[in-house]
Amino acid sequence: MTRPFKITDAQSGAAFTVRVVTRANKTEIAGIQEDGTLKIRLTAGPGEGGANQQLIDFLADRLGVDPEHIEIVAGENSRDKLLSVAGVSPSELEERLKPDPDAED
Repeated sequence: MTRPFKITDAQSGAAFTVRVVTRANKTEIAGIQEDGTLKIRLTAGPGEGGANQQLIDFLADRLGVDPEHIEIVAGENSRDKLLSVAGVSPSELEERLKPDPDAED
């Protein structure tokens, strides 16, 4: 059973929370935590913004938006982040950011 993905509708797009796991073997959406936070694994390490940039690039690719439309609103130096995506509705986010079927939560 899939847990609900918690998304907030905003005036110019949508916002959601992410828990980032760095230094993973593969960049993927790993699942949805009990609180509705999206869990994403990244191959990049946490230092010097590399993981943040990889996160933005990965999400931009999955959502089909320019990376400039994605902003880390809070948690830039934390594994727990609040992200905002301009020009994308909550329903589009939910559809495009489903956990990868072969990912282990």
